[in-house]
Amino acid sequence: MTYYVKSFDSDLTTKTLVGKRRAVCQTLQEVLRTKRLKPNTRSFGQKKRLSTTILHRNYLETYRPQGIVFTTASKPAYVLPFDLMLAAESDKILVHYYQMRDNLHLFYNHPLIPGYKKFVFKDIQSLVRRFRSPQAAWKAVNDFRAAHGQKRLPKAKSRLCSYNEAVFLKTVPIKPVAIFGSVVAAKSLARRFSVPYFRSAREFYKKT
Repeated sequence: MTYYVKSFDSDLTTKTLVGKRRAVCQTLQEVLRTKRLKPNTRSFGQKKRLSTTILHRNYLETYRPQGIVFTTASKPAYVLPFDLMLAAESDKILVHYYQMRDNLHLFYNHPLIPGYKKFVFKDIQSLVRRFRSPQAAWKAVNDFRAAHGQKRLPKAKSRLCSYNEAVFLKTVPIKPVAIFGSVVAAKSLARRFSVPYFRSAREFYKKT
């Protein structure tokens, strides 16, 4: 069974860029009601996409500390061993979303380093065969950046390698499996929609 995670903002919404402004794409309540996840991410000149994380024993972190765990019959278009931001032609890379959320158009507007597709895989199995751990992916992407004239990033940025990115290019029908996060509303929605609640995606995975 492949378990995916979609991370949500602390207000339990996903956001999308409309010009230079962030706008709500979906609420968690809407997702639980419709059982659909819409593409919301616009960045780095890529098509609008739905970025999720696949939970795997070697990759148990998530982009944000709250969200939904789900299964789907749909297959991702591709999988990356890190946040795509690490492949951007920029040394202005921030780890925490709250540090850049009011200026996403600046941080998400850089081109990607030519050759970044060496880190693009068709599925999680192929990814893990090449990068068995986030540490291996971190070394490889830093070496790649240096080889293309970009600054090596300090270890503090390695959190962007602690989770993978599974990318869908269209709306995905889902089966909700769990809600996680410490925000009060997450637990309330889990109860309302009869979905199991966990404090973290890691806790969910360990108990599955």
